[in-house]
Amino acid sequence: MLPIGQFSLPGGTEMIIILVVALLLFGNRLPQVARSLGKSLNEFRRGMQGLEQELKSAINETPPPATPKKRAENEEDRQTPVAPKFIPPSEPPQETVESQS
Repeated sequence: MLPIGQFSLPGGTEMIIILVVALLLFGNRLPQVARSLGKSLNEFRRGMQGLEQELKSAINETPPPATPKKRAENEEDRQTPVAPKFIPPSEPPQETVESQS
């Protein structure tokens, strides 16, 4: 059994076999299929170009100016957050020995 990594692109002989099978399957509709495939590919390319242009224009746009924040009417009304302070104990912890009964 071959691992998947050992497969390669089809060579000359395989391409001829694929073309013969396509000719047998599609017959006289092959030009229409090829034409519709070409149109689909062109539409895809146009869509990708439009997306690239849209991204470039979005990148080149300048962001709107930042609006200034509203200031409190009175600075005294503002409350500043205060973090609790750690106060170490003044005495070392006392160990208590419990008697087991």
